[in-house]
Amino acid sequence: MHLKTQLVGLIGHPIKHTYSPFIHNVAFELTGLDYIYLPFNVVPVNLKSAIKGLVALGYKGFNVTIPHKVKVKEFMSKISEEAAFVGAINTVLIEDGKLFGYNTDVAGALETLYTYRQDITGNECVIIGAGGSARAVIYTLIKHFRPSKIHLVNRTEQRADALRQFFRTKMKYDSFTVNELIPPDIKELIKNSSLIVNATSVGMYPEEDDSVLPQKDMFSKDQIVFDLVYNPTQTKLLRLAQSGGARTVDGIKMLVNQAAKSFEIWTGEKMPVEQVEKALLLKLNK
Repeated sequence: MHLKTQLVGLIGHPIKHTYSPFIHNVAFELTGLDYIYLPFNVVPVNLKSAIKGLVALGYKGFNVTIPHKVKVKEFMSKISEEAAFVGAINTVLIEDGKLFGYNTDVAGALETLYTYRQDITGNECVIIGAGGSARAVIYTLIKHFRPSKIHLVNRTEQRADALRQFFRTKMKYDSFTVNELIPPDIKELIKNSSLIVNATSVGMYPEEDDSVLPQKDMFSKDQIVFDLVYNPTQTKLLRLAQSGGARTVDGIKMLVNQAAKSFEIWTGEKMPVEQVEKALLLKLNK
């Protein structure tokens, strides 16, 4: 590391399983940029001190993960439109001691789904989950794909209904249904939708035998099934969807695409996404 090396990093708790340092440091190596990305385990009580420390140390910016993505808003000088809608920040740029907050999950979702825009636009979609990731995908769909209907599915209907009310008010979109996550009851919704998104952690390692939708007869060749879970890369949901004939999109694409937006915010350069994704898959499949 040289004196002119630019510093970026990650704050969260826990951060043991993060792939972000690998993604960004590979990208810096491929582009020849003199940056280094370091992860920091920051417990909630130390959040303010950690942010002050990163500013004092001359960091260019940092990523934010659980549990700080909402709390960190209060330290920002300004936040992006996407971060305001999603209600969470995952990327911070530091300029002249001021902090600017972004949510790159929106860019990640748009880049990942854009290939399928003709299949998604004007059709029905199902979003399973009601957290920050679900918000990012819903915002992206309404702004860029304008589905005929979005079916919100969650374990508790109240949280899904809160999302419906939020987007109805903020984005003047009201073609929602709100549904409890009971697979037999939502079978017809799934069958009638062009896009199904799992925005929950169900199926993530070490619970990889779980799936939010356990039946392959829900899926068909006219569908795209997008699972935001990236460990394992091929979740049980994606395997079931494939056996039903659906096209599938894994969480690695979203992970790398949202990282690419952070990379661009900090460096002003484009990340070599395909090469980084290839390197990450090689690492994961060792």
